[in-house]
Amino acid sequence: MRQKLKIAGWISVGAFAGALTTVSLQTVARGALAPLPLEELQQLAAVFGMVKSDYVEAVDEKKLISEAITGMVASLDPHSQYFDKKSFKEFREGTSGRFVGVGIEISQEDGLVKVVSPIEGSPAFRAGLQPNDLITRVDETPVKGMTLNEAVKRMRGEPNTKVVLTVLRKSEDRTFSVTITREEIKTVSVKAKVIEPGYGWIRLTQFQDRTVEDFARRLEEIYKAEPQLKGLVLDLRNDPGGLLDAAVAVSAAFLPENVTVVSTNGQLAESKFVYKAAPEFYLRRPGNDPLRKLPAALKSVPLVVLVNEGSASASEIVAGALQDHKRATIMGSQTFGKGSVQTVRPLGPDTGLKLTTARYYTPSGKSIQARGIVPDVLVDESSEGNIFAVLRTREADLEKHLGNNQGAAAARNTALEAAREAARKRAEEEARKPPSERTLAPEFGGPKDFQLIQAINHLKGRPVVVSKTQVVASKDQKKDN
Repeated sequence: MRQKLKIAGWISVGAFAGALTTVSLQTVARGALAPLPLEELQQLAAVFGMVKSDYVEAVDEKKLISEAITGMVASLDPHSQYFDKKSFKEFREGTSGRFVGVGIEISQEDGLVKVVSPIEGSPAFRAGLQPNDLITRVDETPVKGMTLNEAVKRMRGEPNTKVVLTVLRKSEDRTFSVTITREEIKTVSVKAKVIEPGYGWIRLTQFQDRTVEDFARRLEEIYKAEPQLKGLVLDLRNDPGGLLDAAVAVSAAFLPENVTVVSTNGQLAESKFVYKAAPEFYLRRPGNDPLRKLPAALKSVPLVVLVNEGSASASEIVAGALQDHKRATIMGSQTFGKGSVQTVRPLGPDTGLKLTTARYYTPSGKSIQARGIVPDVLVDESSEGNIFAVLRTREADLEKHLGNNQGAAAARNTALEAAREAARKRAEEEARKPPSERTLAPEFGGPKDFQLIQAINHLKGRPVVVSKTQVVASKDQKKDN
């Protein structure tokens, strides 16, 4: 077992950039591959030669080859990807939960960068940035008109370099500049608190290298504050996934030992594997198991798992395992539906290939690829309904997405399309309103978090406000159980 899980790359189970990978399967010789198509390879070489010699201006040979590889891999499915030097660095930052920057969680508001929260202990925290501050300039460049990713790239950089942020603080009606020295930031992927006496909430924003340790520590804190915990909410909303071993560990924290958490299946022998709720399936190296000190009561405490359209891949592994083993009640909205596994193999010191190598299956043998996990109880994101959730992209909306190998593809869902059209119109109406009058989604874990309130009601045995409007994207969702 330990030999089979040698690290030779990673296995990715994330949905988007930053929702990335895990332990890898051992690389083996592939002598059984079919002969290379020589005629097509000759055509490729001929096209390369023509472009190099006949194109209107000189082209960079290395860039041309890199673009050809990028196009070849991108044609396979939405999650296979060739990493050049820059994207490989960003990929590694995503899995490690570390990056060089100023240390703020951000969103956008009226075209500006809004500070959601400074990361505790970060340069931005020490500089006095506060939630709801609006960043109007990065150095001398206005952020108005930038995408959020562009703004992030400008704020990141090399360690010990400086960046000047111009900040609008509405609460004090003033604008000021602050010079911040960039440093390595360790992101926190786990948040937790006692919601009220006897009931706890723990949220995972991504499955990263340090997630399991942080998860165990936060649970210990909850039990220290509430030794007689009556119920717990595991919040996986908008968690795009990440490391497979972290998903197995989080599942194992709640499940009986050695039950199946997830299985994978693909062409390679190493991709046919069953992961169980035991340390040897989630510890990357022999040593201390972060879950060992958790209270035994965690295995039986009443549990609700909150999910939504943004819960993908590793999040779906956890939700699917806990649902199939009837260990938790899954509440919220149908999940993203990414049921494929990507292996990441270095091609050199600075480049790599992320390639879809397997599908994964819940303990009952169900593939959620392009379907997602359907909650046991459908609950809207607010008391007014799932206002804009239907507009969010899911796996089934992505071009070239894989099928799930379990029956024919779902038929065109006219009800879902009608709901999306109605939501688009409402979104346009909201955009025309002044910012102060727009309908905003409540903060996860906040006092107005409608889904969390319903989860606590369920744990207490009280009535839950069930959705009357949500449209399940595939009517035959449970036929493969």
